[in-house]
Parts: sequence; C-alpha cells; structure tokens
Amino acid sequence: MKYKYIQNFLRVLTAGLFTGFPVILSGQTNSDGSRPQYLFPEFSKCEVRMKNGQIQSSVMNYNIVTERMVFSRDNKYYDMTNPEIVDTILLNDSKFVPSGKIFYEVLLSGGPVDLFIQNKGDLLPAGKPVGYGGTSQLASSKYLSTIKLSSGEFNLELPADYTVKAASAYWIRRNNEMLSFTNEKQYLKLFPDKAEGIKEYIKKNRLKFDRYADMIQIVRYSGGMK
Repeated sequence: MKYKYIQNFLRVLTAGLFTGFPVILSGQTNSDGSRPQYLFPEFSKCEVRMKNGQIQSSVMNYNIVTERMVFSRDNKYYDMTNPEIVDTILLNDSKFVPSGKIFYEVLLSGGPVDLFIQNKGDLLPAGKPVGYGGTSQLASSKYLSTIKLSSGEFNLELPADYTVKAASAYWIRRNNEMLSFTNEKQYLKLFPDKAEGIKEYIKKNRLKFDRYADMIQIVRYSGGMK
C-alpha cells in the first residue's frame, strides 16, 4: 500500500497515560475550520479522572470515525492508547466513560436506567454516478482514518473528497446489562411489558429520538414506570 498522505513517521511516545501516534494536521476541514471526524469543533481543555484516584488535565477531542479519544500536544494529535485506566473524562460539559477502547458519552446516570450515546461516524467517499443524474455514497472500507502498522496505529488525514456521516447509537444500562438501540421501535422492544405506556408517553409529549433532552426524559419515564 502506498501511504501518500503520510508526511513523517514518529516514534512511539510514552508519557504515562497519553501515548500514540500523531494525526497529520493538513486533513479535510469544514467551512468553519473544524475537522469532520471530530465530535467537537475544536480541541478543548478537559479533566481526566483516573481509576486510581489521580486527576490529570489535557486538551482533547473525540474522533467519531476511529472512536478514540484524541489529545493535542505541541500542535500534534495523539490517540489515547490505554483508556482502561481511565474512570471518567469531563470534556465540554460532557462526561465520557471508557468501554473497551472506545468511550461512551453519559447522558443520564444514577437511576434505575442509565443512558449513554456511542458517538460514531461512517467515512463516505464522494458520490458516484448511478444513472439518471443520481449519485451513490457507500461507507468506505478502502480509505480508513488509521493504518495499522507493526508498531501501532498511525492516524491519517481524511481524503479531501470524503465526508463523515453520523451513525451514533444509544445504549441503556439496566440491571448491569448494556443494551443498544437507534430508534423508537428498537427501544420499545427493550421494555416489552411497558411498551404501550412508553409509546403513549412519547406521543403525548411529542418526544423525538434525535434530541438528547427528549431521550433523557423518555428513559427517566421508562425507569420509573411500575
């Protein structure tokens, strides 16, 4: 494979929690200067709470394509490679908790049902003609945001003609079990004994599954139903 986007290969850095490989800085950007693979428009200062009780600060963002927490140091970007030692990251008034190598954003916790969102996105190539003036876009398996090398992962810039389409999923934790859903139909199946009541509540209050505040309201109601 020809890595035409790689400008320089840097050696692995080891600095406590934060280790990884740098992202090329000249990747695809939105009109406002932000990069579409990141959850937030810019990198921001955050608080990293460790499982051993220590607290560290960093400047971070979340890559929704690789589903990795990324931090900035000396104008370079690095993947967090050992999230298993992290308890919580507080970033831009949002709370993130690790799940394997990825992070879930916490929308609701402390009740009978907790709510999380898995922020992720599909990398899409430019539309290709499909006849009658139409175009088609398929999630790319050819161009990835990282290349796996023997010594780790090297982050790449996005090709200029690629876009990122949000493909996030919700999760609830109930009785220590994690359950995933993306729409109302899937959610109601998780509460078979309460489905009709929840459905009526959603309709009555005109709640939408693409609004976080509405989802918090729905989950609170679901957990409190008898």
